[in-house]
Amino acid sequence: MTIQPMADYIVVQAEEAALKTASGLYIPGNAQEKPKTAKVISIGKGVTEVSKGDRIIYKNEYEATNVKSGKEEFTLVLKSNIIATVK
Repeated sequence: MTIQPMADYIVVQAEEAALKTASGLYIPGNAQEKPKTAKVISIGKGVTEVSKGDRIIYKNEYEATNVKSGKEEFTLVLKSNIIATVK
């Protein structure tokens, strides 16, 4: 299944959460922070600021929509919730 976002939406795939702290302690699954950095999978026609394959940082996870496609999870983010690109 291919997800094609409409208008100002972007389909992203979140990066993996850290499993260990910098000091080497393992973080249990329920204590891991949900990452706010993601890779752009596809973009709507109203989005010109980012391209497929870019890495972004987004805000306000409560306005994002999570979708499963097979075994993969994707998030639909509104263009106005992107706060930075990661180079």
